[in-house]
Amino acid sequence: MIKPTSRKNFIRERSTDFVVNEPAKLFDFLQQKIGSSRNNIKSLLAKRLVSVDGAIETRYDYELQKGQKISVCFTGKKNTFSHPKISIIYEDDAFLVVDKKEGILSVPAPNHAAEDTVLKVMVGYVKRQNRQNALYTVHRIDRDTSGVLMFTKTPEVQQAVKAHWHDSDHRKVYYALVEGIVEKDEDTVESWLKEDPKTYIVHSYNYDNGGMYAVTKYKVIQRGNGRTLLKCEIPTGRKNQIRVHMQSIGHPIVGDVKYGAPVTSVKRLCLHATYLAIKNPMNGKIISFESPVPRIFYTVMK
Repeated sequence: MIKPTSRKNFIRERSTDFVVNEPAKLFDFLQQKIGSSRNNIKSLLAKRLVSVDGAIETRYDYELQKGQKISVCFTGKKNTFSHPKISIIYEDDAFLVVDKKEGILSVPAPNHAAEDTVLKVMVGYVKRQNRQNALYTVHRIDRDTSGVLMFTKTPEVQQAVKAHWHDSDHRKVYYALVEGIVEKDEDTVESWLKEDPKTYIVHSYNYDNGGMYAVTKYKVIQRGNGRTLLKCEIPTGRKNQIRVHMQSIGHPIVGDVKYGAPVTSVKRLCLHATYLAIKNPMNGKIISFESPVPRIFYTVMK
């Protein structure tokens, strides 16, 4: 296990701590303990000034359990964040997990140095709390893919997570809306993926040609309007993996012109990282994060 580092993620603050003596909803607990108005409590939650066992919590109906520690910061300066393409799902002393919209790079890429990336934006966020803070990349998702994206706050946690990234208890689940009606209710696609260094297009091969072995498991969720919504799980995590595998079975992802989809009125790539679960190297417990499927995925099938 990795020992927690001393906390340096927040500016100096005046906080009050409470211990939960019996199960209760977070809103009711706060109202009882600090005697503030409903609007003030909602404001504390919205401004990310309340944490449960060290993790920021914003849900007023969060179910508290006996023994948990609640901290309320009253400076009004802690963890303010707003961005049109990024929202924070979870944050503690080891992890920062965000929900990324389509249209923004996860991390810097060649020939795109001037662009904003999720990493650049979130590094600015943590450095506003303490200039010594940093973020470390665990994985990435394509610019035009949306969903869950994780960073760590120390290189030790980063290396521990990456060392077990392909373990069976780590899960990476996507929703993909593809062209055509997929006949099999579920199946597994296996191949070797190799990128063309000139075009940056990844190709799939049914034999080992020195590329990266990749496995995509899919299950049909819904069919309609000449398209199919798939739930895809990737035990491996290769560049453009789901996009290439869907093209290889004749069902490119809606909006993915790069990998064979026709041009349509849909203004995005219909691929979404909906679920990520890993083993927390701080305590050995599984932690998971979710992002709901974009509504347009269902609208396009009507």
